[in-house]
Amino acid sequence: MRIERTANRQFKKCWLTTDEYQALRRTTTAYRDELIIRLGGEVGLRSFEIPQITPQHPRREVINDGSYHFLRVPEGKDTTGNGGKPRDAYLPRSVERDLHRYQRAEDIASDDAYIDLTRRSVQRIVKTIAEETANRTGNDDFQQVSSHDLRRYFAHTCLVEKRMNPRVVMEIGGWDDYQSLEPYLNKPSPETIVGEFETADLA
Repeated sequence: MRIERTANRQFKKCWLTTDEYQALRRTTTAYRDELIIRLGGEVGLRSFEIPQITPQHPRREVINDGSYHFLRVPEGKDTTGNGGKPRDAYLPRSVERDLHRYQRAEDIASDDAYIDLTRRSVQRIVKTIAEETANRTGNDDFQQVSSHDLRRYFAHTCLVEKRMNPRVVMEIGGWDDYQSLEPYLNKPSPETIVGEFETADLA
């Protein structure tokens, strides 16, 4: 795990690897808590966006003869002073299935939140999971992980590891411009570097 201090040195940025992200998931013991981790790390939601999501917000679309899911985020980050902007995040099939199972298991009404918590509570749960992961794995770096690092993992995985179009990532993740997305970039992992050079023909 790569850890950096922010410019004002008040906070730390944690760059999770895929294995470290999966370690967080394995630590969870409650269905709700794993959904919180997945909505941050695989859908890219902010901590205040997670409690907004209800069973009304996932939707299915048929595109190029395939069925895909998107997730309506009612109010994203307010960068203009005019209220948070809605957006449609891409919803992986496995996360959509888990949301549906959770709704049925907990008998959640269509207009009730999947995660009926405050923003602060979501942040505390992620912090607790991270601390428990540190104890379980013996890796104290997990003590520094916050809910925002899940979104960082999402952006970094999309942009650096999967090499997605930045405009696509901006659209689904709710970033207004490339400048706001740039801080989520970091140098590629050793696995990515090796993979690039092994498949490249430099001769």
